[in-house]
Parts: sequence; structure tokens; C-alpha cells
Amino acid sequence: MPGPLAAMLPAEDPQHHHRGVSAVQRMVEHAPSSGSLALWVAHRDLPPEPGPDPAAPPLTTDGHTLRYTPAFEALPRAEQTGWVAHAVLHVALRHVPRREALRARLGQVDDELFNLCADALVNSALAHLRWLSLPSGALELPVLLDQVLERHETPQAALLNWDVERLYLAVDDRDREGRDGRRAARLRRLAPGQGQDLCREPGSRQAPRPEEEAEAARTWHERLLRGQADDGAHALLRTLLADLPRTRTPWERVLRGTLTRALSRRPDLSWSRPTRSYLANQGRVGAHGRLPWEPGTTPARRVPRLAVVVDVSGSIDERLLERFAREIVALTRRLQAPWTLVVGDDAVREQRHFEPGRADFSGLAAPGDGGTDFSPLLQAAEARRPDLIVVLTDLDGPAHHRPACPVLWAVPQASAGAPAPMPPFGRLLVLD
Repeated sequence: MPGPLAAMLPAEDPQHHHRGVSAVQRMVEHAPSSGSLALWVAHRDLPPEPGPDPAAPPLTTDGHTLRYTPAFEALPRAEQTGWVAHAVLHVALRHVPRREALRARLGQVDDELFNLCADALVNSALAHLRWLSLPSGALELPVLLDQVLERHETPQAALLNWDVERLYLAVDDRDREGRDGRRAARLRRLAPGQGQDLCREPGSRQAPRPEEEAEAARTWHERLLRGQADDGAHALLRTLLADLPRTRTPWERVLRGTLTRALSRRPDLSWSRPTRSYLANQGRVGAHGRLPWEPGTTPARRVPRLAVVVDVSGSIDERLLERFAREIVALTRRLQAPWTLVVGDDAVREQRHFEPGRADFSGLAAPGDGGTDFSPLLQAAEARRPDLIVVLTDLDGPAHHRPACPVLWAVPQASAGAPAPMPPFGRLLVLD
């Protein structure tokens, strides 16, 4: 009989009707907060294949989607729950993107060794739960450390000391030709025939930009912290791991990339001059031939503009404001973009206009009572016809006006465990 979770899901939505629904329901029932992490990932049923590989895992993930084979349905419900919880933690800990980032840094990564390291961490994080069952022979971190690295650590200490990158680098002692050293061979013998559940589907989308992955890592980090705080001893994680996803892209880099894309001059069509190909082909059509006109291009004449809104009602640290100002100055100088500073809280208190590479953030005091209304501030910024509006704020206030141009909300990092504020529209950039 369908449980309460299934009753809440729309019947026409295939995302919520898959082979893992029963396991997801069990996770939410036993660990409401951390178990609901399964509701943040995509699920997909794979069709039957002729002659399936008996060693293939019944559930795989590419870091975004959980893919269920028909063999998953034959498992006991507790083991189904173990597989789903295992895969969800792979997604939440960002193991697939981190594997690709490590590959970009090292040049090559042995997928099987990395998968075994990631599995050991996840299995040890889940081993304390009695309402799910891990697959027979599941590799756990203390066993890996003892048998491969000859280190003796308790499960609690091991999870606090090791992340997947450090663990992989410790066990991967292959030579330049890819032949296993002693540690790599030991690890493969420790888990023979264990299928790889971290995959990348052929033809899948390209890796996200660094700023996108930074935001995804930050979001999953906060979800894991909230789940741990709410569920306590019943949470999916035995303890807060050293392997928790962390933002590895500085916010300054994200800001530079966003402003560069928004303010870069783009070529315009010029109907007064033809393309070079049009001129070159005129001699090929003969005296009586005529080609259709092909307009050429010319550098954009319009100067890109930037508007920066500073919410002075919130608690913006002065050192953070100085770092933010330095980035704005450097970027406007390089892009030759004049810009406007709009200062206010529930109303516009001051506007300052600057040439490229100039700035003055001094004397930004809060004259109001601490309330914020972004609508008049955004309207004043939009009046300057900018290509991008950047709002430095704590996001505590309404925004009933949505500008026609893109908006980037630059928000100081929330305290540990606190949920990240969500902007009403536009993109979020967390300043840490």
C-alpha cells in the first residue's frame, strides 16, 4: 500500500515514480531531514538489457541522477534503502565532480581506485544505521586503512581525518605505465569484483563551470549540516566528515567571470560595410552576377555600464567591503566600464558615479532603522541602463521590482549551519 510520501507526490510526475520510491520513503521516515536529501536528486529507471553484467551494481550515479537497473527491484527493502542512501551521499559529497577536478589537476585518475575510496567513506558514514543494510562485503574506511595503508583508526577518527582526495592519493602508487604498486594492488584485492557505481554517461552534459560547481558544493554542504543537526544520531552521517564538500573557487574568481561576461563588448552588425567573404566572392559570380548583401561587423560603440547597490542596513564587514571594492575597481578598469554606486536601505540615500578604475566606498553609514526595501534601490540602479546590477546585501528585505537586466546578489556567508538566503530572482554569490 502506498505510504504517506507516495500520497503527496503527483501521479503524472515520472521523477517521483521510479524503482527507488519505497527506499526513499523509508529514508524520510527514519531520518526526516537527512533522508530527504534523496528528494533533491533526480531518479531514472534504466530499461532491461540483454545479457546484463552480473557484477554491475544495481544503482549508479553520475553525480546528478540516480539510475536504477531492473536488478534493483529484486533486492530486499533494507538493502534497497542502503543502496539509495549510499548513492545520495555520493551526490551530496560531490564525488563525481571532485573526481573530475582531481583528474584535471593530476592528468589522470584511476576510476576504480577512486570509486573504492569514495565507497569506503560513504559506507563507514552509514554503517551505524540499523534501518538500512549495506551490500554484502561493503568496504569500510577502517578496513581500508588497516589492510592497505597499515594504519589503525577507529571509524569516528577515520571519518574526521580523511577526505576522498587525500585517501586516493595515499593508495594510488601506480607507476607511469599504470602498473599497480603494493597499495593499489592491495585495495583491488580487498574488494574484488565490486562494480563501479560512480559513472559518467556517454554524451552527458559537459562539466559545469567552476562557479556553478562552487555553488552546488556550498548548497550540499549546508543541506548536510542541517540534516545532521536535525536528525542527530539518526542522521545519514555517523559524524560530520572531513569529506564534506567545500567551496574551492574563491568568490573573487566568480565575480570576475560574471562581470567579464556581462560587460564585455560584443561586435555589432554594420550594414554600411560588407563582410570579407562577400568582397572575395564578387569576382567569382561574373559580370552579371549578384550576391545577396552580407553585412559586416564593427566593434560595439556602446560603452558597457555597471551598477552596484550597497545595502547599508545590514551588517557588511568593512574588510569584506574593501575586498569587494578592490575587485570592482580592477574589473571596471580592465573592461573600461563606468559604473554607478547606489547606497540605501528602505530608500535611496546616495548615488555616486565613477569612471572606470575609480571608486569611493567611504562614509557608507546607515541612516535608517535597519529595514530594507530593495525596490527603490533597484529602480534607481536600472535608471542608469546598466548591463549588470550587483547588490551587496544580507538579503533581509523585499524586492518587488525586477530589473530587465541581470542581477547578481553578493551575500556574506551565513553562520555555520544556518540556511543560505535565497534571492527573489537573479543569481546568488556567497562572499566568504
